Amino acid sequence: MEGLSILIPTYNYCCADLVRALYEQAIQTGIPFEIIVADDGSTDNSTVQANLPINEIPHCHYLIRQKNCGRAIIRNFLTQQATYPWLLFIDSDMVVCRTDFLHKYIEQKGEVTDGGVVIGNTHEHEHLLRYLYEKASEHEHTVEKRSKNPYHDFHTANFMVRRELMIRFPFDERYNHYGYEDVAFGITLKENGISIHHIDNPVSFEVFESNEEFVIKTEEGLRTLYEFRHELHDYSRILRAIDSLPHPVIWFISSCHRLFGAWERDLLVCGHPWLSLFKTYKMGYYLNYAQKQLSIAKNYS
Repeated sequence: MEGLSILIPTYNYCCADLVRALYEQAIQTGIPFEIIVADDGSTDNSTVQANLPINEIPHCHYLIRQKNCGRAIIRNFLTQQATYPWLLFIDSDMVVCRTDFLHKYIEQKGEVTDGGVVIGNTHEHEHLLRYLYEKASEHEHTVEKRSKNPYHDFHTANFMVRRELMIRFPFDERYNHYGYEDVAFGITLKENGISIHHIDNPVSFEVFESNEEFVIKTEEGLRTLYEFRHELHDYSRILRAIDSLPHPVIWFISSCHRLFGAWERDLLVCGHPWLSLFKTYKMGYYLNYAQKQLSIAKNYS
């Protein structure tokens, strides 16, 4: 391998330990490398200060941006900053859980390689909705399952790609709110005949936000889904499920959300992270948001 740029976008999170772990593995590979962390306008000064020592590690750089621009733009920025022909993107809240992590990537020859993610077995987080949600779906993200649907199951938490390919096909910067920029990138790769090679080389997801933060993220993601519903239709379970439902059922779900949505949300946020309730809440939220947007558009037409 001619050289590897390890790229880590971060926002309000201290990733100095992740950088040190990657550095220790990188120096053992013998290849030219750099580690670049791009801070996407963090508002928590304590995490910014905690990340500053990254600059003291050889070949490592911590770049601070003053304005939060979103997950697509910050990754494109990192691509532009990178020096080497291979890029390894890793989310800042991941943990390197294998001693041969970088070696396995260096062995790969495909233009895009997705290593996957495992969910840490931390029982202390069983009261957190995000942990339960990710743990329940973990079996769907094995290398065997991902390989069967390589474009549907592509995620940006841990993947390697040629820099020249990222220059040609950057992340779609229209996705400037939370959610689906990784799905859109997978669609772009498929449309341009670029294969994704899935391997068993995960990082571990061990840090989970509060229930309220996760619900807020989910709601933002559902609004993003509505905005790009035509492009994302074949890649969204919610949209495909809605298409399969008769209108009376859609009306019933939407009506129930108008009546009980606030109560459901309070339950999810306040320590009752029931996945069945979460699924119902998401469907109702999306349907009601879609109806509101259609009504607004109708009034302006």
